[in-house]
Formats: sequence, C-alpha cells, structure tokens
Amino acid sequence: MASTITTRLDDTVVREIDKVAAVEAIERSAVIRKFLIRAVKDWKIQKSLEEYEKGRITMWQAAKKCGVSIWEMIDEAKARLIHVPYGSSELKEDIKGLQ
Repeated sequence: MASTITTRLDDTVVREIDKVAAVEAIERSAVIRKFLIRAVKDWKIQKSLEEYEKGRITMWQAAKKCGVSIWEMIDEAKARLIHVPYGSSELKEDIKGLQ
C-alpha cells in the first residue's frame, strides 16, 4: 500500500530535481521516490555498519538487516572505511550465513 507524503523544499532543490527529471525523462515524483529509496537504503547500511563496528552485530547480520548480500555489505564497509572488529566468532557466524 502506498502513502502520500508532502514536504516543503527550497526552490533551488526543486530546480535540481527538475533537472534530473528532465535528463532521466521521468516525472518529478519518480525522481523524489528514487532519491528517497536510495537515501533510506544508505541510512540503513550506515546504521548497520555502525552497529557492526561497535561489535553489536556481525557482518552477516548487518547485510541481512539491510537486505543486501554479504559481499555488497563488505564493499560498503570498505568504501566507508569502517573498522573491522573481526574475530573467530564473527567468522563462524558469517560462514553459517553462507551455507
């Protein structure tokens, strides 16, 4: 089920969204939807990697929480320069997740 959300944006941001819409040949609402979906995914990944870095969850759990593969999560951790608190218990958990 979809919901309608309204918000106010600065005119400069609206013009930038309209430029993207023109280049992509899609409606403004589709651009905003794509941006929001990407931002939510990025936020989930960032929060999960913060939990991982603090040792609260394993890499496998972080990936599962975000709905991505462990390899994608590892790539995200590398790109974000996340410190890897990796030990034998994390390795065992990640191996279980691959089976």
